[in-house]
Amino acid sequence: MTLTGQCRCSAVRYQLNTDVPPAIYACHCTDCQTWSGSAFALHALLPADALTLSGPLTTYAYELNGQHAEHQVCSVCHTRLCNTTTAAPGMKVLRAGTLDESRSLQPMAHIWVSHKQPWLTLPEGLPSWPQSPTPQAFGEALMAYAG
Repeated sequence: MTLTGQCRCSAVRYQLNTDVPPAIYACHCTDCQTWSGSAFALHALLPADALTLSGPLTTYAYELNGQHAEHQVCSVCHTRLCNTTTAAPGMKVLRAGTLDESRSLQPMAHIWVSHKQPWLTLPEGLPSWPQSPTPQAFGEALMAYAG
């Protein structure tokens, strides 16, 4: 299956090649709230080689809590498209709202719910964690989601 997406101004396009639909999760941390200007951000964790970007990109990097992250943004409109982090080696975190078919997305989990907006009610039955889950716990949730 090939999924496509783009930045806000369409200068950067991408393709996601995957055998299964990506597992989407919502992050409610304060960084994601600030960066997105919203109550949470939707992400898809996927193998780094599954994503191919084309167009003018800028990369910025930072260290936070002992982890190194590198974000790729459109050089024109500055839409954040994806990032890598030493917390998930070999993986990329795609900003799922940039997918062309983002309206069909439903989060399979919620992280950093200790920082979620108080007016937001999460669906019952979905995995959620007060902060970031352990890789094992998140992996188990992904496996349950995949069926």
